[in-house]
Amino acid sequence: MENRPVPISSPLRVGLVAGEASGDTLGAALIAAIRRRRPDARFFGVAGPRMIAAGCEAWRPSERLAVMGLFEILGALPNLLRLRSEMRGRFLEERPDVFVGIDAPEFNLNLAARLKARGSATVQYVSPQVWAWRQGRVAAIARAVDLVLCLLPFEREFYRDHAIRAEFVGHPLADQIPLEIDRPAARARLGLAAGAEVIAVLPGSRRGEVERLGEDFASTLRWLRARRPAIQFVAPMANATVRGLFAASLVRAAPDVPVQLLDGEAQLALAAANAALVASGTATLEATLTGRPMVVAYRLGGLTSFVLRHLGLMKAPFFAQPNLLAGRRIVPEFFGKDVRPERLGSELLAFLDDPARVAELEKAFADIHRQLRCGASERAAEAILALTGARA
Repeated sequence: MENRPVPISSPLRVGLVAGEASGDTLGAALIAAIRRRRPDARFFGVAGPRMIAAGCEAWRPSERLAVMGLFEILGALPNLLRLRSEMRGRFLEERPDVFVGIDAPEFNLNLAARLKARGSATVQYVSPQVWAWRQGRVAAIARAVDLVLCLLPFEREFYRDHAIRAEFVGHPLADQIPLEIDRPAARARLGLAAGAEVIAVLPGSRRGEVERLGEDFASTLRWLRARRPAIQFVAPMANATVRGLFAASLVRAAPDVPVQLLDGEAQLALAAANAALVASGTATLEATLTGRPMVVAYRLGGLTSFVLRHLGLMKAPFFAQPNLLAGRRIVPEFFGKDVRPERLGSELLAFLDDPARVAELEKAFADIHRQLRCGASERAAEAILALTGARA
């Protein structure tokens, strides 16, 4: 088939593939921003409930892509390959004017390369952490996409060093979360006393994360409760699957510890808390933007952890987003075998007992918030439409 540019049509046809809940949130805001500029635009692809509500035609649900880890993906590989083959066929038939892969780079970059070869403009929204590990992927990114939209400021310079077009757009969460947090109101909504010591617990949004961290987090709550009997815990759950898995972990490892489980409401729980115990990922940025001191934990499967540690694939000095953004270790982070209740719990108590340290951390978090608060969805929409206009 002839590899010629796709003529920019009216209405503008935008193909999207979003991976998991955070991608769904980004995609919904992007759809709204593009539609404000191109009311006639049509959106289709792999989408979550927020994107569907924003007007995206969902060929498949985004939760099908929520897999992490080098080797953990192997169990899901047959289904992912079938899904990618199906989506490749549908996208090549549809030939969107622009394809936007939102996160999920293992799935999206291959698809983007096929569409780029057929003449569609291609965008990766959310940079793969290629600056942190598996830097050899940068060549594949260059072949696959016309533009990378970066959420973090240091990512743009990495791509420019590799002659790849990239734009820093900021992070939509920084736009959504106010610079001033009303903590008394958050506590009132959750029925928490003004003077209570409260820990927010966020064990992850993916099944694999919660399966690996759930009992560690539950054991940490038991450890804390034994030392501070009045301490309270509030745990926002990303979805029903996560809620069931974490509730089971609490039954096994902390059956006598009361925990207030919430459906969603992560930002509310963080706003109400004194400190947070958080699985590495988008939740660490939410904690940063709500100004909450946190202890961050990260677990992968045993083989993946071994490879990252012993083959030198991990290039970044940190994995917690506030540490990466600050360029130094400002919050404790624990990986693999270092994720132990006494270590996590001790760091959380240290925050509760050191108001001066918390105040200093809040100032650093506010600086990060202002840096990322620059109208991300609007800037992303402008960059995508400028790209399609140039291709036309």
